[in-house]
Amino acid sequence: HAQLVESGGGLVQAWTSLSVSCTASNRVTGIQAMGWYRQDPGKQRELVATSRSKGRPNYADSVKDRFHISKNKVGNTVYLQMNSLKPEDTAVYYCRTVTPWGDLWGQGTQVSVSS
Repeated sequence: HAQLVESGGGLVQAWTSLSVSCTASNRVTGIQAMGWYRQDPGKQRELVATSRSKGRPNYADSVKDRFHISKNKVGNTVYLQMNSLKPEDTAVYYCRTVTPWGDLWGQGTQVSVSS
C-alpha cells in the first residue's frame, strides 16, 4: 500500500549533525512535493523544509543555513541534512508528500538534541 518509510534520527549533542530520510513506496505516484515537518509535545506541527518537483526548496527561518533538503533522482526519497543542531530542534520529524490524490504522512522519527 502507499506509505512513507522514514529512517534516521536519534540522540545527538548540540552543534553536531544528523540526517533523516524518507522513501515513498511504489504505490505513491504523482509526487508534487516532499518535505519535512516537526512537532514537539504540546505544540503545533510546523514546517521545516519542503522540496517541490520544480522550484527552489522552502525552509523555515529557524533552520535556514543549517538544514538542507534534497531528493534522489527518481524523486521518491527525500533527505534532510541537519547541521549545527540546537536543543530547540528536538522534536518528532514527519515526512509528508503531496500528490494529486492527497497528502501522505510518515510515522515520524524522533530527533533529540542534548545541550
